[in-house]
Amino acid sequence: MILVTGGLGFIGLHTTRALLDLGESCVLGQRRPDGPPADLADRQVVVDRVDINNEAELLAVGDRHKITGIVHLAGSMPWPRGADMPVAEEPVGDARAALNSLFNVMHAAREWDVPRVTVASTIGVYGGVAGAGPRFEDMPLPMTSGHVIPAFKKIGELLNDYLADTTGLDIVNLRIGAIWGPGGRPTSPFFAVPQLVRAAINGTTPDLSRMTSPAYAEDAIDLCYVKDCGRAIALLQLADRLNHRTYNVSAGRATTNAELIAAIRQVVPDARIDLPSGGDGEQSYLDITRIGQDTGYRPAYDTETAVADYIDWLRAGNER
Repeated sequence: MILVTGGLGFIGLHTTRALLDLGESCVLGQRRPDGPPADLADRQVVVDRVDINNEAELLAVGDRHKITGIVHLAGSMPWPRGADMPVAEEPVGDARAALNSLFNVMHAAREWDVPRVTVASTIGVYGGVAGAGPRFEDMPLPMTSGHVIPAFKKIGELLNDYLADTTGLDIVNLRIGAIWGPGGRPTSPFFAVPQLVRAAINGTTPDLSRMTSPAYAEDAIDLCYVKDCGRAIALLQLADRLNHRTYNVSAGRATTNAELIAAIRQVVPDARIDLPSGGDGEQSYLDITRIGQDTGYRPAYDTETAVADYIDWLRAGNER
């Protein structure tokens, strides 16, 4: 059974579905006691309540289940404690807890003798890399980070490389792009697509006030539909052999807000979702040659099919 930490989360559930489709069974490690969603009720999946900051709790999962691999998607970062609090109240303790959860997962992997641990990183580690164009896994990265998420993901990648060298564990870093789709948050501070889609189907104008910077029609980012993301992670977890320790997990192309708006209007022609022209027009994206060569991964969704699928999901009565 594959243990998916954060298994009831946005990316976790789609990764689980992909693992199940590939013939695996899964344990979803989660702090909250919820059961699996209805579409997974009759499949080879169980939810096990566990706090990965508690080493004994985590190790006990291996007493209840035969764990054959780990997909570590839970945070391992010190999240700010409130929307109005940009810095955590207990930064030292929170940082210690974040790193401790990563160490606990690696300790459990050694105890259970699992063949591979895949660990979520982020597109944000490329922040500060100069110039447009593709972002390759072997590019030099700046030491600085403008946000807590890429900062701790860089730390995690370095720790993972060290632990892979010294323990013999097969640890794989997943540099995950900007992910959106069914189950995602209704707003994003980093890209406009969730707000644009929801405004279109609600007949409103998009509220982009919580974004970290203004949104323009020419703005572009590597947007990956969550179903593609989950399948990519599953393929990396289950591959017989991988040639690298770090992989970009994304669509492999830059998508502009103008392209998104055009795709939305194919489904909702009267959508009131215009954005002003402007921005720097720079287009960068994650190169996915490496994951394609080692797993055969190719995105199944382009912008138009992803938008149509997401709108169908929301119109079916799903809240997210």
